[in-house]
Amino acid sequence: MERGVCGKKRARFAIDAAGAAGQMRRMVEWINSRGLVSHEEAVAFMEDRVAAIHEGRADEALWLLEHPPLYTAGTSARAADLLDARFPVIPTGRGGQYTYHGPGQRIVYVMLDLNRRGRDVRAFVTRLESWVIAALAEFGIRGEIREGRVGVWVARPDKPPLPDGSMREDKIAAIGIKLRRWVSFHGISINVEPDLAHYGGIVPCGISGHGVTSLVDLGLPVTMDDLDLALRQTFPAAFG
Repeated sequence: MERGVCGKKRARFAIDAAGAAGQMRRMVEWINSRGLVSHEEAVAFMEDRVAAIHEGRADEALWLLEHPPLYTAGTSARAADLLDARFPVIPTGRGGQYTYHGPGQRIVYVMLDLNRRGRDVRAFVTRLESWVIAALAEFGIRGEIREGRVGVWVARPDKPPLPDGSMREDKIAAIGIKLRRWVSFHGISINVEPDLAHYGGIVPCGISGHGVTSLVDLGLPVTMDDLDLALRQTFPAAFG
């Protein structure tokens, strides 16, 4: 392991994949930052890394980190969904609407080359969702996807039903990506133990009528390190 920029610990893992012309060996670098990383610093790093991946100067990368409290606005964000700008609001070029990032939430910035993995955005998002669902399953959580609602959801039979009688569902993970020359950046966020009250300043992802939850909110004493291990263990099945 070597310590990289911004105090990030880096570890390289080889993933073998069959290419059209035979076996192709790829390296995916996992970077884990301790402490909070500013959004500005993260975007600058991702943009540099994405360019380097496209040019063949760097390996693909997965960056695990936490941000200080902030709201990000995707390309579909509506002004009416920003209810209380209690934290900095940062426009981004990723897809989606408003979301919250802060301590206790695992951010995974996904810098993968779709030129090599297949130029299919829908399939790529499905793989990200499947990866998160598999990681949650390591803790006995049944994560689900819903048509028209990107992200990963969990049923809440412990909560009162919705006015139409249907079961409430809370969002535990959000997904928002951007592509540059078919290399992805931005990625996913999974709630481990953030302050869920901080979501009160926005309509998360533009979806009202549903709440947000976390691993700890669901009664599981899961640590960030526990989740990181689950993500590493389940990544090959989704992307290998």
